[in-house]
Amino acid sequence: MTHQVRAVVARGKGAPVSLETIVVPDPGPGEALVRVEACGVCHTDLHYREGGINDDFPFLLGHEAAGVVESVGEGVTDVAPGDFVILNWRAVCGNCRACLRGRPWYCFATHNAKQKMTLLDGTELAPALGIGAFAEKTLVAAGQCTKVDPAASAAAAGLLGCGVMAGIGAAINTGNVGRGDSVAVIGCGGVGAAAIAGASLAGAAKVIAVDIDDRKLETARRLGATHTVNSKESDAVEAIRELTGGHGADVVIEAVGRPETYQQAFYARDLAGTVVLVGVPTPEMKLELPLLDVFGRGGALKSSWYGDCLPSRDFPMLIDLYLQGRLDLDAFVTETIALDEVEKAFERMHHGDVLRSVVVL
Repeated sequence: MTHQVRAVVARGKGAPVSLETIVVPDPGPGEALVRVEACGVCHTDLHYREGGINDDFPFLLGHEAAGVVESVGEGVTDVAPGDFVILNWRAVCGNCRACLRGRPWYCFATHNAKQKMTLLDGTELAPALGIGAFAEKTLVAAGQCTKVDPAASAAAAGLLGCGVMAGIGAAINTGNVGRGDSVAVIGCGGVGAAAIAGASLAGAAKVIAVDIDDRKLETARRLGATHTVNSKESDAVEAIRELTGGHGADVVIEAVGRPETYQQAFYARDLAGTVVLVGVPTPEMKLELPLLDVFGRGGALKSSWYGDCLPSRDFPMLIDLYLQGRLDLDAFVTETIALDEVEKAFERMHHGDVLRSVVVL
C-alpha cells in the first residue's frame, strides 16, 4: 500500500520550493511511517535548496520534526502505532566501532529508511538528512523515532530533532559545562540560543551572549544569558575577558561556523578552557592559528556533531524538563506556518527575523 500526501519539494539549485503530491510507501522491515504534526524550518533545509549539501535533486525538505507513528514494519519493537515521537537524523546502528566502545553518540554508521519516497511520476526523492518531514507523512528508519511524552507541544518538541538539540548538547554534552562555569556563546541564532539555554540549565554562573543583532541578544537574555555583547560595537574577545576577570571563559561555544569567529572563540577562552565548534563551516573555509598558541593555551578544541546527543537518552529528558517549566522550548518558536509558506520562511530566516518558523500540519 502507498500513501499520497502533500509535501515541500526542492527541484533545482536555488529554485523556489514547491508544494507537491508525493508517494510514501508502507513501512518495510525496520521502518516506520510517521504522520507529521510539526516541522521546524532549519538553515540546513535552505542549504539543501541552494545545492550546498549535494546535487541529489529533487529533495524532500524538512527534518526537525515531531509526529505520531502511524504504522511500523517487521521487526520494529521500540515504537508502536500511536506513539508521539521526535524524529532524529542519526539513528545509531549499535554495531560500529563507536557503538561497540560505548560511544553511540559518535555512531559512524547511522541509517535511514531503505525504501524511497517518490514524486507521482516515480522519480525518487532525496529526503533531507534522511527524514523529509515537510510532508503530511514521512517514512523513516524506526531508529529515527524517539518516543516522548505526548503532553509536549509538537511545534516545540520537534525542534529537538536538530537545531535546539545541537545547541543544548554543545553546552552540556560536548562542552561539559558545569556548575559555576563561565560560558560565552558566539552567534545567537537558533543553535547559539539553545547553547545559552543549555549552559544555564547546566548551572553556569556566567553566560555571555555575543552577536551583532540586538534582537538576538534580547532573546538570549530571556533564555538565560547573564551578559550580552554586541560585537559590532565592541571587541568580542576583550569584552568576554573583561567580564571574566581578565581570564576568558571556561567554555566558549562558536555557533557561527566562520574562521574569524572561531579565532575569537579561541582567544576568548581561559587557559585550559574549552572551545566548542557547533557552527557549520563551508568547504572552502580555512583556519590559521599560531601552533605555539594552540600548545601554550592548553585545554581542548572540540567539534560538536548534533550536540553529541543520544536521542533515546536526551530527548525524553529534555521534554520532561520542558513540561516541568525548566526548559522554555516554546521560546524558540517565533511563528507557526502552513506547508505552502516554507519559501517565505526561508526569506525571513535569511533576514534574521525569526528564531524558528515551524510548519504545523
